[in-house]
Amino acid sequence: MWGSRGSVASPGPETMNYGGNTSCVEVRNASGDLLVLDSGTGARRLGRSLLGRTEPVHVVLTHLHLDHIQGLGFFAPLYVPGLEVHLWGPASKCQDHKSRLARYLSPPLFPVWLKDLPCDLHVHDLSSHEPFEVPGFRLRADKVCHPGFTYGVRVEADGTSLTYVPDHEPALLEVSFPARPEWVSGYDLALGTNLLIHDAQYEDEDYPRRVGWGHSATSDLITFTRLVRPRVLMPFHFEPAYDDSVLDRMVDRLTTALGPDIGVVAGREGITVDVEPAAAVAGG
Repeated sequence: MWGSRGSVASPGPETMNYGGNTSCVEVRNASGDLLVLDSGTGARRLGRSLLGRTEPVHVVLTHLHLDHIQGLGFFAPLYVPGLEVHLWGPASKCQDHKSRLARYLSPPLFPVWLKDLPCDLHVHDLSSHEPFEVPGFRLRADKVCHPGFTYGVRVEADGTSLTYVPDHEPALLEVSFPARPEWVSGYDLALGTNLLIHDAQYEDEDYPRRVGWGHSATSDLITFTRLVRPRVLMPFHFEPAYDDSVLDRMVDRLTTALGPDIGVVAGREGITVDVEPAAAVAGG
């Protein structure tokens, strides 16, 4: 994992055991096939580790808010002549994914135009509910409750699954959360997944001032996790103003609330998690 924060954390006296880069997750199957989820600032380090790779690279962007694409212009595979790179992401009602992405990869926001990248670039629109495949993985994306065109993604390979929903406010549209499960944002994607990587931005006391911003309060994350019953929850996309002591308390609360049947592994920069069908085992 190459990023765990919601946005770049400001320099300060607090420790950074959880990391400061923004969202970027590397997924490998048993055969070593690669999938990249989001391209925040962590993508720069990931990209450098991929130099020398000749196989195609697939990157799925859940949405185009800046903290999820900040690292894309510095992602080394994009600058390897002829390397096949696929960028999957959301279209809007009036623009396809390629046109929307080109607004970032162009002056004045970035000096290199999307059309001038030397790799063999392929840009694809994500579609709700329709499964698609990339080498070694089967994926399904669906829109989730977050401002703009935002997707969560379920990834399946080797008889196991993970669901990645880094920006999500499942309680926003519910008069009484949760109502009927099938009405809950993200329910179908996350139900029974082996590893749930999910937005954990706010402590409960901070959430009321940020309702509608598209992120979860801790109590709502507990409710959503109990509803979809993953084997392991990885809280992720933390509020950048929180120091490690706050995040430690949040993780302790999640662990206690979810009990022994659902493991909790905090999203930390550099962490590796083995997603097993029976029980996920984590190591940092």
